[in-house]
Amino acid sequence: MSFQAYLDTIEGKTGQTPRQLLELARGKGFDAPNIKAAEVVAWLKEDYGLGRGHAMAFWHVLRNGPTISDKHVGSSGSHRDDSQTLWLDGKATRPAN
Repeated sequence: MSFQAYLDTIEGKTGQTPRQLLELARGKGFDAPNIKAAEVVAWLKEDYGLGRGHAMAFWHVLRNGPTISDKHVGSSGSHRDDSQTLWLDGKATRPAN
């Protein structure tokens, strides 16, 4: 699954765009330097039923922003992403490639 596909699935399961969910996480203090991934994983599981893989993808964006490694960008594998920059404003508003 691509990184963007993880975020799209998170949106479908939570009803929140990734950007909206980031704001919720920040409002709960999950962007503080001392917060561990396990705390965010537990929150996402408890409130939204997200599994660890999806929660860790979200954790990456919370910690590092929307830029990802170019390792799979343009590849033909199952983890292929179209861009190094993830779209955070929802599936419905993502520009066509």
